[in-house]
Amino acid sequence: MARARFGLIAATILWLTSPVGHAVVTPPLPQPSWAQLSTEQKNILAPLAGEWDKMDGFRRKKWLGIAQRYPTLSPDEQARMQRRMTEWAKLTPEERKRAREKYQSLQKAPPEKKEAVKQKWEEYKELPESEKSRLNAEAARKPDPRPTPSKPPVAAKPAATGGQPQVTGTQTPAPGAPPVTGSEQSATR
Repeated sequence: MARARFGLIAATILWLTSPVGHAVVTPPLPQPSWAQLSTEQKNILAPLAGEWDKMDGFRRKKWLGIAQRYPTLSPDEQARMQRRMTEWAKLTPEERKRAREKYQSLQKAPPEKKEAVKQKWEEYKELPESEKSRLNAEAARKPDPRPTPSKPPVAAKPAATGGQPQVTGTQTPAPGAPPVTGSEQSATR
């Protein structure tokens, strides 16, 4: 009996003194609002002023880290950073989401693919401005290269009264259109 009590007490002490026993989930510290930023931070992050207070805390933290490194950058790097912040601020939430997804997929890509993308980027940077503008306009006209998922054609079941042929799915109606029956299908061939 004494051993059981000793074991229980020892287990309780170990549990109470272990860091896991006291693990508390703490919410992330709130990041400052635009009004709370220093003048230097406001000057650096000026392109983001309009949306700063709408940002999530972790995004504010990321931008504050960039602002902290900013003074150590060369003047050319600072100018590039300002251009990129301005361009980022102009993107819609959907465009930002796509940009993040592309970045994450590139981070997971094999080294050969990363190198190929880097080489294409270097080639693009060497192009004259007129060619860059033409390529940008062409890219804006192209639809999203990702195909929209479509449901595979489903064969129609014969009516309970019988006699209706099954549709084999050789012709798929447009979304929202009524299904094509066997007789309509043969008429459209």
